[in-house]
Amino acid sequence: MFEFITDYLSGPVPIEAYLAVSTIMFFAGVYGFLSRKNMIMVLMSLELMLNAADLNFVIFNRYLYPGALEGFFFALFAIAIAAAETAVAIAIIINIYRNVKRIYIDEDITDLKH
Repeated sequence: MFEFITDYLSGPVPIEAYLAVSTIMFFAGVYGFLSRKNMIMVLMSLELMLNAADLNFVIFNRYLYPGALEGFFFALFAIAIAAAETAVAIAIIINIYRNVKRIYIDEDITDLKH
């Protein structure tokens, strides 16, 4: 029995394991995005979903085109875009907090209408 476990753990990691991790990350982000009321937590959930997508780029590049680096460069570009949009989102959240003194989604949207 232990030989099977050591043989399985000593080989390369199968693509299904990477995809399972990416799927768990993505759906954890979706759950956080839909269930949280704090804008910072919603932003963190969105970043988790983007990181799951970046992980998929790298996974499929590694297994479909082992010698090419296009997937890695695309993932780096996506990370840079995500960092820029996070900076803009945090600036928007700070401005909302300065005006309303709260960062909860359900209360702030109605306050900003008036």
